[in-house]
Amino acid sequence: MIGIIIWIIIGGIIGWLASIIMRTDAQQGVLLNIIVGIVGAFLAGLVLNNGSINGDINLTSIIASLVGAVVLLAIVNLFRRGRVR
Repeated sequence: MIGIIIWIIIGGIIGWLASIIMRTDAQQGVLLNIIVGIVGAFLAGLVLNNGSINGDINLTSIIASLVGAVVLLAIVNLFRRGRVR
């Protein structure tokens, strides 16, 4: 149970950082930041670990999660507004 709470907290922080990088922080709430962070981390984990999910939290996985969240935000913005930023 504690592991899930830690994933949600780290996902929220990563999603918030990604929204600052993509300059969409003012348009998103805390819940969307958490969702983007968790989904971005999940997608990055799938890509970097050849389809498997690893539960380890380290600097490499945090950076990969941040990159995944930024890419996910770019894709969402592309479909919502027709442009990346």
